[in-house]
Amino acid sequence: MAELRGNTSSSASYVTVEGLRLRVRVQGSGPPLLLVMGIGGNIEMWQPLVDELPDFETIAFDAPGMGESEIPRWPLSMSRLARITAGVVHALGFPRVDVLGVSYGGAIAQELAYRHRPVVRRLVLAATTFGVGSLPGKPRALALLSTPYRYYSRSHLKAIAPRLYGGRIARQPELLERDAYARLGHAPSWRGYAWQLAAIAGWSSLLFLRRIRVPTLVLTGDDDPIIRVWNGRILAGLIPGAQLQVMRGSGHLFLIDEAAESARLIRRFVG
Repeated sequence: MAELRGNTSSSASYVTVEGLRLRVRVQGSGPPLLLVMGIGGNIEMWQPLVDELPDFETIAFDAPGMGESEIPRWPLSMSRLARITAGVVHALGFPRVDVLGVSYGGAIAQELAYRHRPVVRRLVLAATTFGVGSLPGKPRALALLSTPYRYYSRSHLKAIAPRLYGGRIARQPELLERDAYARLGHAPSWRGYAWQLAAIAGWSSLLFLRRIRVPTLVLTGDDDPIIRVWNGRILAGLIPGAQLQVMRGSGHLFLIDEAAESARLIRRFVG
């Protein structure tokens, strides 16, 4: 059962879903758009994109063990994380939402669209993969993802960001400043981060991608060291009727460092 705590103003509040207390933030007015963050991320990191989407009611939440949400005792499977995500939507009183999942959050969004189809109106998958069977990212970038230390040290984040994220961050490192503040202020727990890594290990959506029956847009950057562009092409090819948009010169964080263009594409697709 999901129990609503607090309210749905632009300030953060809390809901309890399957016994876990989760921090949420609802902003704006318009069509509801659920935001599912990448590994280790928190709701503050969405702000550059949210600022470009004032005509949407955005729904963001800290995943279990991330930001200010409760840490689960044991690792949660990807299907369980999708069920909890659906529980957040129901707890906040939304019968149906558009869904934007980025990176790790894109994997959860795929599970959500497959297992909880009535909740999802349209699906946007950004800088994400289908798990086992996909083309791996650059080894150095994947090694840097194995630890959440970038959420704890500004100097470490600054040193690794160009190699880890690519795109405009690599060309203009000063763009990372706002993101760095959001990261360092609400770092994930080490145990929660480990639980997220455990959930994605061995996971794949290849067996059910053709059974995702909601309109889908796949966004991918061609300068992303973490998610190779071909993974986005395969995703779009396997999901029936999916649209593909390759972001030229964009890295892993294009939703943040190219927020205006990303918002334009999302708005055009969601309609």
